[in-house]
Amino acid sequence: MQYNKLPHSTLEVSKICLGTMTFGEQNTQQEAFNQLDYALERGVNFIDTAEMYPVPPSGKSQGLTEQYIGNWLAKSGKREKVVLATKIAGPRNVPYIRDNMSLDRRNVHLAIDDSLKRLQTDYVDLYQLHWPQRQTNCFGQLNYPYPDEQQEVTLIETLEALAELIKAGKIRYIGVSNETPWGVMSLLRLAEKHDLPRIVSIQNPYNLLNRSFEVGLSEISHYEGVQLLAYSPLAFGCLSGKYLNGARPKDARCSLFERFVRYFTPQGEQATKAYVDLAKAHGLEPTQMALAFVNQRPFVAANIIGATNLDQLKANIDSLDVVLSDELLQGIQEIGTTYSNPCP
Repeated sequence: MQYNKLPHSTLEVSKICLGTMTFGEQNTQQEAFNQLDYALERGVNFIDTAEMYPVPPSGKSQGLTEQYIGNWLAKSGKREKVVLATKIAGPRNVPYIRDNMSLDRRNVHLAIDDSLKRLQTDYVDLYQLHWPQRQTNCFGQLNYPYPDEQQEVTLIETLEALAELIKAGKIRYIGVSNETPWGVMSLLRLAEKHDLPRIVSIQNPYNLLNRSFEVGLSEISHYEGVQLLAYSPLAFGCLSGKYLNGARPKDARCSLFERFVRYFTPQGEQATKAYVDLAKAHGLEPTQMALAFVNQRPFVAANIIGATNLDQLKANIDSLDVVLSDELLQGIQEIGTTYSNPCP
């Protein structure tokens, strides 16, 4: 296993991070325990979850993922062996979590207390804002919406609330997710000006079909040390090639849940086929090539992989042993130029 120290923190995280959003929906508690045990055996020390999980989100299942992890931590006694990250949900179609959802002081305090209870721990190592409070172009929305209204909850109010959690010992460091360059720089500027906690990570989608992080955020990562925790590295599994030509394998995520359409644009499917063909021409499994590409980006601190069975988990972790040749990387770049960010 490879490990990476997050700049501006003492956190040393494994290059492969275990994503857990299937726990409680596609995976039972025992299956979750098996994944957690196997991941730790392979050297994975980084676990990522969220109060909203599992996905697809539902009022009936919300919180089960953290609950499963908490039960595992209590049973295994391995809390001190893992870097535990979770997220607070903002005001976006999840009103069943709390009344009057926002990222204000009240919600920040309520959210962490609920997460700590489910996780059966006194603290989390990394606490992330799951998405911005404000209306902006995230989750695949290309065009900025130019909202008319001003946000009642400001970035500084959220930072001040997070500072209180750090002072109370409930969290160690903070990060963001689904954030934009403006948001990251604004938070960094406010933290410096008002002596508030500095964000140490950003969790955004990054894969061969969506390399939008490279446009602006990679430069911020380089100069400011806010490294990427890359989620969806296989584009919901599309980059494995298993959904090509309209195929929908039984029990696969995009077969079970029709809402996951982000990577099924005509351009996305053409690009996927090109990447799959390229991998096979070089004697690689498409999944391994796609994950290895993410692993080798200089701004990626950790690659958040998700699996529904141990065979998938093993293959995903094994991607660390794959080194992409210059010739293969050139082929990836050529496809990336032909199909430029087909699924942002």
